[in-house]
Amino acid sequence: MLRTRCAYCGSGVSGHASIRLRLLLPLRRREFGLLWTGMAVSLIGDGIYFVAIAWQAYNLSNAPTALSLVGVAWTLPTVIFLLFGGAVSDRLERRRVLIVSSATEALAIGAIGVLSVSGHLQLWMLLIPVAVYGAAEAFFLPAFEAIVPTLVSPDEYTSAAALDNFMRPLAVQLLGPAIGGILIAVANPGVAFLFDAGTFLVAVCALLMMRPVERAATSARSAREAVDEIAEGFRFVRANPWLWGTLAAACLSLLAFFGPYQVLVPYLVKNTLHGGGAMFGAIRAAGGVGAILSAVAIAQAGLPRRCVSFMFAAWSLQALLLVGFAVASGAWLFAIIALVGGGLSAAGNVVWGTLMKALVPNEMLGRVSSFDWLVSIGLIPLSFAITGPIASALGAKTTLVLAGVIGAVTTISFLAVPGLRNPERQLAASLASPLPGES
Repeated sequence: MLRTRCAYCGSGVSGHASIRLRLLLPLRRREFGLLWTGMAVSLIGDGIYFVAIAWQAYNLSNAPTALSLVGVAWTLPTVIFLLFGGAVSDRLERRRVLIVSSATEALAIGAIGVLSVSGHLQLWMLLIPVAVYGAAEAFFLPAFEAIVPTLVSPDEYTSAAALDNFMRPLAVQLLGPAIGGILIAVANPGVAFLFDAGTFLVAVCALLMMRPVERAATSARSAREAVDEIAEGFRFVRANPWLWGTLAAACLSLLAFFGPYQVLVPYLVKNTLHGGGAMFGAIRAAGGVGAILSAVAIAQAGLPRRCVSFMFAAWSLQALLLVGFAVASGAWLFAIIALVGGGLSAAGNVVWGTLMKALVPNEMLGRVSSFDWLVSIGLIPLSFAITGPIASALGAKTTLVLAGVIGAVTTISFLAVPGLRNPERQLAASLASPLPGES
């Protein structure tokens, strides 16, 4: 990858600061530091959740259709409420939206833990709290995306995006799965869920310590006004090929990729490698290591000049790695594949996070972020729903091969969309203005 810089990748950073990790620069700001302290802890809980939910579902019913059903119940409410969540995050004080959604997630995950530890949990009972958890995510995700640019200066956007893609894999794919695997091995998934719920309460405390960072111009709005605001966000997405093209590519690619990855990889670990929650946690942790190394490398080097092409190539190769899981015969091979896949995912995500913060006006970033999440994950419930039946008919390994090839080809083909790579020419002149009140 070429080491090139755009205006906001390297500007505004002193020579002394440039020799330090650039992704740490945003943490010097108090409010951003509090936000990420709380989020880092709750993200560890998310990593625990991914391991615990898989093992809990397969303990209740050792079939891919069980985890597929849970996945639908979890992701469908997110899709349904995302647009409303985006509009709320642009109208209300975003810190409060994050507090309410994090508290709701704590209650939902805590309920699963209590039912599991008490021995009363059945598969159908699992569906209700995961649905509440998914609905809360619909408000949390756009609010978090929209609040970050209000806490850092434009020349720190790449560092903030890289930090996001450093902390998320560190927590979600490394620390969380490792802790979750240990808790499942020495206790049971219920204890892991209770630990997860506690991490959300820590996040709530950190958010309460933050000062309000912005307030909506008006405190009330009509339903018609809310619809108009959502429509305005849609028009902005439609007018920018780099936005709608990437979202469409992600939507179709994740349809092929997400369900097979989330459902069939733990299934193979349990039934082919004959491993337990600890082995699955270690494999996911390897993906976190790859993502961390990738995020640090891009934060230090800056975005590649052909950043959009780089992003699509990284995501295409990540999808293709599903074929590797299908043919691998040992846990160490699974770990290596996860390591490479985590690095490719983070590389693309750093580019995407930077583009969103740099090229979308902040006053509509919540709405555009909600479209981002909605379109990107809109078909994920369907991906979960079809993975179980297809795997039952064709076999888990064949399903993974087909999913990997389809996902990779679909993603890379969108580079042919006219105007998709316009940001590669826009970034150098995009922005370098400080936060309000700064010189």
